[in-house]
Amino acid sequence: MTPDMVTHEREAAFHDAWAGSTQPDSVRVRESFEGPTAVENQFILKLMGPLAGKRLLDIGSGLGESSVYFALQGADVTALDISPGMIETTLNLGKRFGVELKGVVSVAEELNVPSAIYDIVYIANAIHHVQHRTRMYDEIRRVLKPGGHFFSYDPLAYNPAINIYRKMATEVRTPDERPLTRGDVKLASKYFSNFGHREFWIASLALFAKYYLKDHVHPNRDRYWKRITHETEKDLCWWMPFRSADAVLTRIPGVRWLAWNVVMWGEKP
Repeated sequence: MTPDMVTHEREAAFHDAWAGSTQPDSVRVRESFEGPTAVENQFILKLMGPLAGKRLLDIGSGLGESSVYFALQGADVTALDISPGMIETTLNLGKRFGVELKGVVSVAEELNVPSAIYDIVYIANAIHHVQHRTRMYDEIRRVLKPGGHFFSYDPLAYNPAINIYRKMATEVRTPDERPLTRGDVKLASKYFSNFGHREFWIASLALFAKYYLKDHVHPNRDRYWKRITHETEKDLCWWMPFRSADAVLTRIPGVRWLAWNVVMWGEKP
């Protein structure tokens, strides 16, 4: 068995276990795009524009929040994930919300879908799991129609507080994760025209500090990046100024790389 196969099997097994331990009513679909903490997806939705009638590939679809949300907006969605358990969870979630999805089990470096058929490829919190990113970008360009668009968001590698969190959250992360670097952003820019990137979460990471210091929730007991989707504006009145501060901080050269997440987007020439 090759090292790549070992990594893929480990990733699939980890995410199968996650899917199997998840209660369907705990999956937050609309909150993942419309809630106060969904700053990355709200930004991406503005860039995407209307989705009705668009063919969309959701790579690393996970529990299915994004696939279901895009289908609710009228998109023809294919959910793709390395984990059969995650795909099963996604399809079942689609049924609960009354939308039909296609499901494909596949690795990102060799997408098991036809060429040049998608208007949009969306990949969230998945690139940092991919070992061969050049092959992944080649595949994304292959499956996009000419003029089709790519959107992603993933964690960055540089924030010291987040890196402490990562060292603590050993049971809810895989050993193969590699957060994105400036080099990864530069690599993505080589594959798409009209490329751009925008960073999110610096001061607003105060919410993570609250979970640990005030709520006493250990990172291994609850995934913070999922916990945030349960928050409401009423609960977060104290946090809104931090989010507003990030509108400035994430535009400062150098400082912006201390963000938790980066959104990237581009177009297939």
